[in-house]
Amino acid sequence: MLGNVEMRSVSPVFVGRADELAVLHDALSRAAAGEPQALLLGGEAGVGKTRLVEEFATAACRESTVVALGGCVEIGADGLPFAPFSTALRSLRRQLPDEVTAAADGQEAELARLLPELGEAPRRLDGRHDEEGTARLFELTARLLERVAADRTVVVVLEDLHWADASTRHLLAYLFRTLRRGRLVVVATYRADDIHRRHPLRPLLAELDRLRTVRRVELGRFNRAEVARQLAGILAAEPDPTEVDEIFERSDGNAFFVEELAVAAQEGCRTGLSDSLRDLLLVRVEKLPEDAQRVARIVAEGGSTVEYGLLAAVARLPEDDLIEALRVAVGANILLAVPDGDGYRFRHSLVREAVSDDLLPGERSRLNRRYAEALEADPTLVPADGRATRLASYWYHAHDAAKALPAVLHASVEARGRHAHSEQLRLLERAMELWDAAPDAVRDGLRPVDYAEVYPPCGCAPETTPLRYLDLLAEAAVAGRLCGERERALKITKRALHLLGEDGDPLRAAWFWVQRSLLVQGLARGDGWKELGTAQKLVRGLPPSEVHAEVLAMAAGWSMLHEPGPEALSDAQRAVEYARMVGAEDIELNVRLTLGTLMVDAGDTEAGLAEMYAVKEQVEKRSLATLVGRSHVNLPSILEGVGRSREAVTVLREGLEFTRKMGLSESEAWVWRNLSESLFSLGEWHEAAEAAANAMRRQSARPCGGGAQQLADIERARGAVADAARLLADARAFYGTHDPQPQNDLPLATLTIGVAAAEGRLLDARDELRQALDSGFPPGTQRFAWPLLLAAVIAEADARGLPVADEGRAEVLSGVFETVKKLTTGAPVWVAYEKWVRAELHRAEGVLEPGTWSEVVTAFESLERPYDLARVRHRLAEALLVSGADEEGRDRATELLRLAAAVADHLGARPLADSVALLAQRARLTLARAPEPSAPAPSDPVEALGLTSRERDVLRLVAVGRSNRQIAEELFISPKTASVHVSNILAKLGVSGRGEAAALAHRLRLFPPGAGERLPVGGSG
Repeated sequence: MLGNVEMRSVSPVFVGRADELAVLHDALSRAAAGEPQALLLGGEAGVGKTRLVEEFATAACRESTVVALGGCVEIGADGLPFAPFSTALRSLRRQLPDEVTAAADGQEAELARLLPELGEAPRRLDGRHDEEGTARLFELTARLLERVAADRTVVVVLEDLHWADASTRHLLAYLFRTLRRGRLVVVATYRADDIHRRHPLRPLLAELDRLRTVRRVELGRFNRAEVARQLAGILAAEPDPTEVDEIFERSDGNAFFVEELAVAAQEGCRTGLSDSLRDLLLVRVEKLPEDAQRVARIVAEGGSTVEYGLLAAVARLPEDDLIEALRVAVGANILLAVPDGDGYRFRHSLVREAVSDDLLPGERSRLNRRYAEALEADPTLVPADGRATRLASYWYHAHDAAKALPAVLHASVEARGRHAHSEQLRLLERAMELWDAAPDAVRDGLRPVDYAEVYPPCGCAPETTPLRYLDLLAEAAVAGRLCGERERALKITKRALHLLGEDGDPLRAAWFWVQRSLLVQGLARGDGWKELGTAQKLVRGLPPSEVHAEVLAMAAGWSMLHEPGPEALSDAQRAVEYARMVGAEDIELNVRLTLGTLMVDAGDTEAGLAEMYAVKEQVEKRSLATLVGRSHVNLPSILEGVGRSREAVTVLREGLEFTRKMGLSESEAWVWRNLSESLFSLGEWHEAAEAAANAMRRQSARPCGGGAQQLADIERARGAVADAARLLADARAFYGTHDPQPQNDLPLATLTIGVAAAEGRLLDARDELRQALDSGFPPGTQRFAWPLLLAAVIAEADARGLPVADEGRAEVLSGVFETVKKLTTGAPVWVAYEKWVRAELHRAEGVLEPGTWSEVVTAFESLERPYDLARVRHRLAEALLVSGADEEGRDRATELLRLAAAVADHLGARPLADSVALLAQRARLTLARAPEPSAPAPSDPVEALGLTSRERDVLRLVAVGRSNRQIAEELFISPKTASVHVSNILAKLGVSGRGEAAALAHRLRLFPPGAGERLPVGGSG
């Protein structure tokens, strides 16, 4: 009876697709060579995407490639968060257990959000949401895949992207944008005919199309010859040409419909078929026995895959009858057993959709209720990572608000714990929809402590307090902000504030105004101060609370970036005090970083740095991800601001290790940006350029702006003015105009002045200076103000004598002079800059006084800033020569120019090198050292400098940038002894700092390439 029904409809012969397979195999070859590949495979339903992937995977496995498949899971039109990634990672772990374990080492808890088998994901117990949690999870996932694919080729296939949840789409986009290394191929498939104009996958496809690293493969339908070959494979015989013509015409070349029509024709149903191909799919199901049809309908409503135990509980058939029904459905190629599990799915989703659409409304609700009841009775029927979402979906589609509301809320908590904030937001919006429909007794039984992570206004909620609608709004506002749905989140905060009204809870209202401030800034609609000001007014005069502390902390942080000063310092101090009173340790640590910064800005440098170092130590011990990132960004920034660049580099190197290990991609980008700035100050320009480029490779706009700004600085100093101008424009675009901050705007203004002056646009440089002077320099901005003033007066001094420069110069110089009198110095580096600016002011007026420039040189000789020192040495030499120096003075000028030339050559600072050479030529000075005629030159250039064996080893390490501590560790001596050796070397070389010593060593080629690697120990101390 079942003979015809059990006929195989899948062709054993793989037909066509040569071009598409060639693209896939080319990607595999490129990946095997270490170039990760990303492909999008699209095509209409039934066109053969899965079959193509299976063919490719089979061929890849024959080449010892590891293939991991994961599919997006649909449950009643809901996607399961991260389902394809979880399935693929589970497959990788099963095939490569040791490799995955090693790749996840140290981050098992975070990665457990995607792969629970790695451990238990951490849950925050302090009521504070994780601002960088999603980005951290994405970064760790990308790096995990790169590490697993480091020594072997790995193919990850993610199927049915048209069903993907938003979090899966975001993770896929992140992965495609950031894959940089590893023998990895990622293939994602989607159903092209389902991607209508408003489908959520459409924007992602458009975004990925713009990436040069992503290839799109569109799978077309079969032509008539290919249909004939497919039919021959299905029928195991050459088909009749008339039959081929008819099936080709009816299927229009769709591979799946060719199969279905072939089976129908073999069963003798050709003349009785409906014109609708969808009806054709139902005809095949309706030919099954009644029990098999019933099981098919149950499976269709259960999701894309249904576990056997759950199916048995819902079907309520005797086990023998159920197995027989399944055997018939599988034999008819309607259902398939899941290869890696104990469940069943439809062989093709088109059939499942047809069966599901054919269900009656009451029938659908009843099946969802039975699924929900079965799952509640035995939660072990489905995997743990999908249980909450599936239960929520079943109850929701069963139209039972009393059961659905708590299930949906529980699913939202699970989604939040996995950083699937898009799904969390969708579930919370569903909970809001169910809120009024649920009975009062159900709502009163819900507790904030179970379902809410943010608890305005007091940081915690008594267990006796019922969950309120405003709690849902608070959760949804944060979820919307964290997943990038800022418009939706803004509407939610507006709704919450409307419900609170004028007489509502001021603390809760203040909390929502803080959220609005963050959202306004995120949407580039302002700087957020108006909203923060409203929050401050609401909490003023109220007893200490967590919200009060957070509002003060936010205000202090905003002021630190925009308007630093006494008021910001006061806000930070009160925020620390309030946070301590209410036990909000995270807020306290965060605002203490702000407080330390403001203390340094106010002149209390050592105390401020001590505060920041103390916070850094605490957050490292506790592995507080967000604060670890901020401490390794803000602290070195302040160190650089007071001229302690070498110390800043040490902290930044640590920061790279921490941020990489913890997956803090945005913080890592800021660390790279700040590292570039400090390396530039230290004269390590090649490494500075690499660090800036690394900052620009990240996804966040502002770190990219910082990286572009740093590269522009380097290119300007090297004389590549056109490149500097282009990078300056890039930096401005990255920063935007909606949220001006001195730390961004002033360096950009300095660059603008420098580029304009280099291009001969003095009037444009003056306009930029005038705008900066009009805006003023609040406390804490001196680190940006001094370079800006210096660039302006250098431009004026260099343009002296040009007709365009005379008019207006006096006004410009007067404005700078008045600003200099008011600007804070404090740190030695800014004392040096003050002397330099004053000397340039004199030069702009035609006065070159050797005594003045000698003071500037002396000020910079105590600092490790070789480029700046070389520039002021050049000016001192010029002053000596212009003043009519005697022979001794000319000798001194020659030595100064020789040292400046060595640094300029080493750094590639062409404008400085040209200026030094031109001055030497005009003064008829010879910069090359003449050999001593009285004695033959030593064959060893190091010996010629009078260095001992140990000093030779120390200089070799200085030349590659080692610190005293690193030198001591490498040579097994004490840091104090290393310091003494360095001092002796500087004296013998006649240089003032380590940077000059390194430059001289490179210039004289004292050590062969690679000589800076680990040295043999020994020799005298």
